[in-house]
Amino acid sequence: MVGKKRKWFESKTHSGWKKGMPVGERRELVLEAHGRDYLSAARSKQALANVTRDQATKRAAQADADYFFRMYRKHG
Repeated sequence: MVGKKRKWFESKTHSGWKKGMPVGERRELVLEAHGRDYLSAARSKQALANVTRDQATKRAAQADADYFFRMYRKHG
């Protein structure tokens, strides 16, 4: 891999989120890790969706980010 740089995503908050988990469990873990802050949870999953090359991870992270953004708009 000459000339290629490896990029790594390091989250500031570790939640235990895994793409293969059930949706409700994934979202509850992330929300708890971010102190029940919807905006913070949404931004963390959006960041992961933006940097990953794995399409399954991208879809799951984006879906979770969209959910948390909707909940933030609804509940503030």
